[in-house]
Amino acid sequence: MRTAIILSVAVLANSLGSVCLSKGMKQFPAEEFLGGAGFLQAGWHVLSNPWIILGVLLLITFLAAYLTALSWADLSFVLPATAPGYILTAILSKVFLHEVISPLRWAGTVFIVMGTCLVARTYSSPTPQPKGGTSTPEETWGRPLAEPVANTLEGGSN
Repeated sequence: MRTAIILSVAVLANSLGSVCLSKGMKQFPAEEFLGGAGFLQAGWHVLSNPWIILGVLLLITFLAAYLTALSWADLSFVLPATAPGYILTAILSKVFLHEVISPLRWAGTVFIVMGTCLVARTYSSPTPQPKGGTSTPEETWGRPLAEPVANTLEGGSN
C-alpha cells in the first residue's frame, strides 16, 4: 500500500511539474535565445518565472518519491508503474496548456500505458538484501573476484 501511495505522489508531481515547466517556458519567446545575451535572458527567465520554479519543486518532489519507491521495490516494477503519468500529463496539457492532441497521439499514449501496466501487474517483492543492507561482490555474483595471492615478501612460497 505504501508503494502505491508513493508512486501516486510521484506520478502526480511529475505530471504537474512538467506542465508547469512547459507553461513557464512558453512565456519566453524562442527568438530571444539567439546570441549570448539570449542565454542570459533565458537564465534569468528560468530563475525568476514562478511557473518554472513551481515545476522544478514538483519535479524534486517526484524525484524524492521515485527514489523512495526504488528503495522499496524493483526498478522493473517502479518504472512501468509510473506510466499512467503519460495519460495524466496529456490530460493536463489539454486542459491547462490548451494543446491539441490528435486521436493518434491519444491512442499511442494509451498503448504505452497498457503495455507498462501489463509489466507492473507482475509485481513481486524485491530481492532480499543481506542484513545491514549491503552486500559484497562475492555475495552478489556468487564467486570471488580474484583468487588470493600468496605473500612472497614475508617468506611465502613462490
